Amino acid sequence: MPDERAPDTDDMVVVKTSRSPEELADRLGVWLAEITGDPSATVTDASSPDANGMSSESVFFNASFNDESGSFVARLAPADDDVPIFAEYDLDKQARVIGLVADRSDVPVPTVRWNEPDPSHLDVPFFVMEKVDGRVPPDILPYPMDGWVRDLTDTERRALQDKSVAVLAGIHSIDISDGSAAFLQADATLGATPLERHFAQEKAFYEWMVDSAGRRFPTIERAHAWIETNWPDEQPSAISWGDARIGNIMYAHDSTDPVSVLDWEMATIAPPGLDVAWMCFLHRFFEFVLHKYGVDTLPEMLRPEDVRETYGALTGVDVGDLRFELVYTAARHASIMARVHARSVHFGTEEWTDDPDDAFRFKELLTEMLAD
Repeated sequence: MPDERAPDTDDMVVVKTSRSPEELADRLGVWLAEITGDPSATVTDASSPDANGMSSESVFFNASFNDESGSFVARLAPADDDVPIFAEYDLDKQARVIGLVADRSDVPVPTVRWNEPDPSHLDVPFFVMEKVDGRVPPDILPYPMDGWVRDLTDTERRALQDKSVAVLAGIHSIDISDGSAAFLQADATLGATPLERHFAQEKAFYEWMVDSAGRRFPTIERAHAWIETNWPDEQPSAISWGDARIGNIMYAHDSTDPVSVLDWEMATIAPPGLDVAWMCFLHRFFEFVLHKYGVDTLPEMLRPEDVRETYGALTGVDVGDLRFELVYTAARHASIMARVHARSVHFGTEEWTDDPDDAFRFKELLTEMLAD
């Protein structure tokens, strides 16, 4: 059980938006009446999730229109005034990649009901998905500390892990040789290979984040230098989910079966080892932060050697020892968490310290990874 020094929920709340679900529901109702041609269409019971998600906004709501009713989720780009995590949000790309994965694989994804590129309705583009019933490993409080994942047996947690790795295998196995995923490709001028272009985008994101924060982050820059020095032989690329972690998978209430794969805003074309490493490192990040509070966690979950073995058995692809990919992932996550911290400063829930690297919470871990 969590130790008495463990953080409580109030310590870990991440404020993401200044917009209320009620305000958005009223405007969604007007939009729904227009898009369905039903002037009596209604939107009710709007709410926002508070246990997961740091970037885009999601609004849950019920709707009735044209003798149909159901539960839906609207996915919105964040407002510019709310210090968005990323410089741009391509909602159309997200909707398209969900549709591509649905059409060409057995990976469970939500059904995109409407894709609305016109920002006039909610001030930003958005798309609406049919809501899927299930449970998600929470970020707040983190699932290694408390909640249903922790309550599983060891055997059940291993089943959840293996089925989650199978999700990655399914995504990476999609045939895109016909150019169907060209819309996910980064600008070819950024580099000769997908990984080179990926890293060029990552460094550009870091500089954008630095400009906004007004400070540089020495340990992240050391990691970037390490990445350049230890550049690997590049693997063949595939559709990369991007934010590949179990906190973005919805599982059945009564089993460990994935029922929906969520959050595609970081999707791109990249070597598969990046997704494999991201799934491992995001668990390690939670473990590291919670150990600072003396919390007894789940160190047997998502160990790189286990995930690599399972992935190889499913795909026939050896992603290697993942050392490069884990450092790469850690550097990316550090930049994102520094931006999350900047947003928290904006909303008044955090402050900058004398050491900028405090912003991403795992300086010691990243330093250790660079030294190993």
